[in-house]
Amino acid sequence: MSTSSSDYTLGERICKARDASGLSTAQLARRLGIKTSTLQSWESDRSEPRSNKLVLLAGVLNVSPTWLLVGRGTPPVSDVPAVSDLDSMRAALDRVQRQAQALADEITALQERLEGV
Repeated sequence: MSTSSSDYTLGERICKARDASGLSTAQLARRLGIKTSTLQSWESDRSEPRSNKLVLLAGVLNVSPTWLLVGRGTPPVSDVPAVSDLDSMRAALDRVQRQAQALADEITALQERLEGV
């Protein structure tokens, strides 16, 4: 059975959106101009943001206020690449670095041949 966003609490949705954005609680709190402890209270459902902070929070986290409040709408999309994506990026980077080194070696060899002429 799958869990929909509406099955989560407001605090859980805030936390999920924050994680998807790749922000720490301290980073998000700083962007919102609030104390980290205030954000932690929201995420643990001990308190709720006022409407102006909720709208700001939604904007920073790139979700709708409606999604934060009731879980309806588009859930957050992670800005943080998945581990498999990181592995493929590392492999591609290694391949490009090897190609660049081969080209640098070829350039050096050609320069040495030209100097010998």
